[in-house]
Amino acid sequence: MKNQYIKIETTFEKRETAEKTAGLLLDAKLIACGQISEIFSVYNFEGKRYGEKEYLLSLKTRAELYDVCEQFIKKHHPYKVPQIIAVKLEKGSRDYLDWIDEST
Repeated sequence: MKNQYIKIETTFEKRETAEKTAGLLLDAKLIACGQISEIFSVYNFEGKRYGEKEYLLSLKTRAELYDVCEQFIKKHHPYKVPQIIAVKLEKGSRDYLDWIDEST
């Protein structure tokens, strides 16, 4: 059966923490790739409005690894309630998807 693939996204206050988390996930072979982008987030949390710079970590992996990735991120994440969401990758180049398989 052909593997299914996902992109997991999580955010961090500091770029260094995003880089460290991506490195740990790579070392554990849970992801094939992590990309970090600077973003500005606006949200309500515990009755207060926030607007601040964050770092979005986008991770590519196999769908079957989601649960392990989620627990790993929660274990290493400094936020009380981190964003951890995933979207299914509907299509991708076969070479890239094969690389995800080889890397994880």
